[in-house]
Amino acid sequence: MKVNVVQAILSDNDAVAAENRAAFDAAGLFAVNVMASPGAGKTALILATAERLPVGVGLGVIEGDLASSLDAETIAARGLPVVQINTGGGCHLDAPMIRTALPHLDLSSLRLLMVENVGNLVCPANFKLGTHANVVVASAPEGHDKPYKYPGMFAAADVVLLNKADLCPVFDFDLEFFRRGVQMVNPEAPIFTVSCRTGAGLDQWIDWVLSRV
Repeated sequence: MKVNVVQAILSDNDAVAAENRAAFDAAGLFAVNVMASPGAGKTALILATAERLPVGVGLGVIEGDLASSLDAETIAARGLPVVQINTGGGCHLDAPMIRTALPHLDLSSLRLLMVENVGNLVCPANFKLGTHANVVVASAPEGHDKPYKYPGMFAAADVVLLNKADLCPVFDFDLEFFRRGVQMVNPEAPIFTVSCRTGAGLDQWIDWVLSRV
Protein backbone atom coordinates (compact mmCIF):
# COMPACT_ATOMS: atom_id res chain seq x y z
CA MET A 1 0.00 0.00 0.00
CA LYS A 2 2.79 2.44 0.80
CA VAL A 3 4.28 1.95 -2.66
CA ASN A 4 0.93 2.78 -4.25
CA VAL A 5 0.60 5.92 -2.14
CA VAL A 6 4.08 7.11 -3.04
CA GLN A 7 3.46 6.42 -6.71
CA ALA A 8 0.23 8.40 -6.56
CA ILE A 9 1.96 11.36 -4.91
CA LEU A 10 4.74 11.39 -7.50
CA SER A 11 2.27 10.96 -10.35
CA ASP A 12 0.18 13.92 -9.16
CA ASN A 13 3.34 16.00 -8.74
CA ASP A 14 4.59 15.08 -12.21
CA ALA A 15 1.30 16.20 -13.76
CA VAL A 16 1.68 19.65 -12.23
CA ALA A 17 5.35 19.70 -13.23
CA ALA A 18 4.27 19.21 -16.83
CA GLU A 19 1.96 22.24 -16.49
CA ASN A 20 4.85 24.29 -15.12
CA ARG A 21 7.07 23.23 -18.00
CA ALA A 22 4.41 24.27 -20.47
CA ALA A 23 4.25 27.70 -18.81
CA PHE A 24 8.03 28.07 -19.02
CA ASP A 25 8.06 27.05 -22.66
CA ALA A 26 5.22 29.42 -23.51
CA ALA A 27 7.20 32.26 -21.93
CA GLY A 28 10.35 31.27 -23.80
CA LEU A 29 12.49 30.95 -20.69
CA PHE A 30 14.97 28.36 -19.44
CA ALA A 31 14.35 27.15 -15.88
CA VAL A 32 16.80 25.37 -13.60
CA ASN A 33 16.34 23.62 -10.27
CA VAL A 34 19.34 24.40 -8.04
CA MET A 35 19.88 21.68 -5.44
CA ALA A 36 22.54 21.36 -2.74
CA SER A 37 23.07 20.87 0.96
CA PRO A 38 22.69 23.90 3.26
CA GLY A 39 25.61 26.30 2.89
CA ALA A 40 27.02 24.85 -0.33
CA GLY A 41 26.47 28.12 -2.17
CA LYS A 42 23.12 28.03 -3.96
CA THR A 43 22.33 31.67 -3.28
CA ALA A 44 25.91 32.67 -4.01
CA LEU A 45 25.64 30.94 -7.39
CA ILE A 46 22.44 32.81 -8.21
CA LEU A 47 24.04 36.16 -7.35
CA ALA A 48 27.23 35.33 -9.25
CA THR A 49 25.14 34.32 -12.26
CA ALA A 50 23.18 37.57 -12.14
CA GLU A 51 26.40 39.57 -12.17
CA ARG A 52 27.66 37.81 -15.29
CA LEU A 53 24.59 37.56 -17.51
CA PRO A 54 24.57 39.83 -20.55
CA VAL A 55 22.21 42.78 -20.65
CA GLY A 56 18.84 41.61 -21.88
CA VAL A 57 18.94 38.17 -20.28
CA GLY A 58 16.34 38.66 -17.56
CA LEU A 59 16.76 36.50 -14.46
CA GLY A 60 14.04 35.63 -11.98
CA VAL A 61 14.32 33.57 -8.81
CA ILE A 62 12.08 31.32 -6.74
CA GLU A 63 13.58 30.88 -3.30
CA GLY A 64 12.78 27.80 -1.21
CA ASP A 65 13.47 27.55 2.51
CA LEU A 66 11.91 25.92 5.54
CA ALA A 67 11.52 29.34 7.15
CA SER A 68 12.56 33.01 6.84
CA SER A 69 13.09 35.18 3.78
CA LEU A 70 16.75 36.02 4.36
CA ASP A 71 18.04 34.71 1.03
CA ALA A 72 15.13 36.23 -0.88
CA GLU A 73 15.84 39.61 0.71
CA THR A 74 19.49 39.34 -0.34
CA ILE A 75 18.44 38.55 -3.90
CA ALA A 76 15.82 41.32 -3.99
CA ALA A 77 18.44 43.81 -2.80
CA ARG A 78 20.28 43.13 -6.06
CA GLY A 79 17.21 44.21 -8.01
CA LEU A 80 16.15 40.72 -9.06
CA PRO A 81 12.51 39.62 -9.11
CA VAL A 82 12.13 36.91 -6.48
CA VAL A 83 9.35 34.92 -4.86
CA GLN A 84 9.83 33.26 -1.46
CA ILE A 85 8.36 29.83 -0.71
CA ASN A 86 8.50 28.67 2.92
CA THR A 87 7.81 24.96 3.24
CA GLY A 88 7.19 25.12 6.99
CA GLY A 89 9.37 22.10 7.66
CA GLY A 90 9.07 20.31 4.32
CA CYS A 91 12.43 19.09 3.07
CA HIS A 92 11.93 19.96 -0.61
CA LEU A 93 9.97 22.04 -3.07
CA ASP A 94 7.36 20.38 -5.25
CA ALA A 95 5.60 21.24 -8.48
CA PRO A 96 2.40 22.63 -6.88
CA MET A 97 4.50 25.06 -4.83
CA ILE A 98 6.16 26.30 -8.01
CA ARG A 99 2.79 26.65 -9.74
CA THR A 100 1.59 28.83 -6.85
CA ALA A 101 4.66 31.07 -7.16
CA LEU A 102 4.54 31.64 -10.93
CA PRO A 103 1.73 34.25 -11.00
CA HIS A 104 3.94 36.47 -8.84
CA LEU A 105 6.60 36.68 -11.57
CA ASP A 106 6.39 38.35 -14.97
CA LEU A 107 7.57 35.33 -16.92
CA SER A 108 7.47 37.21 -20.22
CA SER A 109 10.30 39.46 -19.01
CA LEU A 110 12.56 36.54 -18.10
CA ARG A 111 14.98 34.42 -20.09
CA LEU A 112 16.26 32.46 -17.09
CA LEU A 113 14.47 31.25 -13.95
CA MET A 114 16.55 29.84 -11.12
CA VAL A 115 14.69 27.86 -8.47
CA GLU A 116 16.68 27.49 -5.26
CA ASN A 117 15.44 24.30 -3.65
CA VAL A 118 15.52 23.58 0.08
CA GLY A 119 18.99 22.65 1.30
CA ASN A 120 18.97 18.86 1.24
CA LEU A 121 20.84 16.14 -0.69
CA VAL A 122 18.04 13.57 -0.58
CA CYS A 123 14.39 14.54 -1.19
CA PRO A 124 14.66 17.31 -3.81
CA ALA A 125 15.96 14.89 -6.42
CA ASN A 126 12.73 12.87 -6.26
CA PHE A 127 10.26 15.65 -7.03
CA LYS A 128 10.09 17.18 -10.50
CA LEU A 129 9.33 20.89 -10.61
CA GLY A 130 8.93 21.31 -14.36
CA THR A 131 12.33 22.94 -14.80
CA HIS A 132 14.42 22.15 -17.86
CA ALA A 133 17.54 21.17 -15.94
CA ASN A 134 18.76 20.11 -12.50
CA VAL A 135 21.86 21.84 -11.15
CA VAL A 136 23.64 20.21 -8.21
CA VAL A 137 26.06 22.35 -6.21
CA ALA A 138 28.62 20.63 -4.00
CA SER A 139 31.34 22.40 -2.03
CA ALA A 140 34.84 21.59 -0.84
CA PRO A 141 34.08 21.91 2.90
CA GLU A 142 31.46 19.15 2.61
CA GLY A 143 34.08 16.60 1.58
CA HIS A 144 34.76 14.69 -1.61
CA ASP A 145 32.58 11.69 -0.73
CA LYS A 146 29.16 13.20 -1.40
CA PRO A 147 28.55 11.57 -4.81
CA TYR A 148 29.16 8.19 -3.19
CA LYS A 149 26.91 8.85 -0.19
CA TYR A 150 24.09 10.59 -2.09
CA PRO A 151 24.12 8.95 -5.53
CA GLY A 152 20.47 9.73 -6.26
CA MET A 153 21.07 13.46 -6.14
CA PHE A 154 24.08 13.37 -8.44
CA ALA A 155 22.38 10.92 -10.81
CA ALA A 156 19.56 13.45 -11.25
CA ALA A 157 21.93 16.29 -12.18
CA ASP A 158 22.23 17.77 -15.65
CA VAL A 159 25.29 19.70 -14.48
CA VAL A 160 27.38 19.56 -11.29
CA LEU A 161 29.24 22.52 -9.82
CA LEU A 162 31.94 22.10 -7.20
CA ASN A 163 31.85 25.42 -5.36
CA LYS A 164 34.41 26.86 -2.94
CA ALA A 165 37.09 25.12 -4.99
CA ASP A 166 39.60 27.66 -3.70
CA LEU A 167 39.30 25.86 -0.35
CA CYS A 168 40.18 22.40 -1.70
CA PRO A 169 43.73 22.50 -0.25
CA VAL A 170 42.42 23.57 3.16
CA PHE A 171 40.02 20.64 3.39
CA ASP A 172 42.23 18.06 1.64
CA PHE A 173 39.54 17.77 -1.01
CA ASP A 174 40.38 15.03 -3.54
CA LEU A 175 38.99 16.43 -6.78
CA GLU A 176 39.67 13.31 -8.84
CA PHE A 177 37.91 11.11 -6.27
CA PHE A 178 34.94 13.47 -6.41
CA ARG A 179 34.90 13.43 -10.22
CA ARG A 180 35.00 9.63 -10.30
CA GLY A 181 32.08 9.49 -7.90
CA VAL A 182 29.97 11.77 -10.09
CA GLN A 183 30.92 9.96 -13.29
CA MET A 184 30.13 6.60 -11.73
CA VAL A 185 26.45 7.51 -11.33
CA ASN A 186 26.16 10.15 -14.07
CA PRO A 187 28.78 9.96 -16.81
CA GLU A 188 27.00 12.55 -18.98
CA ALA A 189 26.88 15.46 -16.53
CA PRO A 190 29.57 18.13 -16.97
CA ILE A 191 31.45 19.07 -13.79
CA PHE A 192 32.50 22.69 -13.32
CA THR A 193 34.99 23.58 -10.62
CA VAL A 194 34.15 27.08 -9.42
CA SER A 195 34.44 29.59 -6.63
CA CYS A 196 31.53 31.99 -6.29
CA ARG A 197 33.69 34.04 -3.92
CA THR A 198 36.61 34.61 -6.30
CA GLY A 199 34.76 34.07 -9.59
CA ALA A 200 37.14 31.31 -10.69
CA GLY A 201 35.62 28.86 -13.16
CA LEU A 202 32.29 30.64 -13.47
CA ASP A 203 32.77 31.39 -17.17
CA GLN A 204 32.16 27.71 -17.95
CA TRP A 205 28.92 27.79 -16.02
CA ILE A 206 27.75 30.99 -17.71
CA ASP A 207 28.58 29.57 -21.14
CA TRP A 208 26.51 26.47 -20.27
CA VAL A 209 23.57 28.66 -19.26
CA LEU A 210 23.78 30.99 -22.26
CA SER A 211 23.81 28.06 -24.67
CA ARG A 212 20.34 27.20 -23.37
CA VAL A 213 18.52 30.50 -22.84
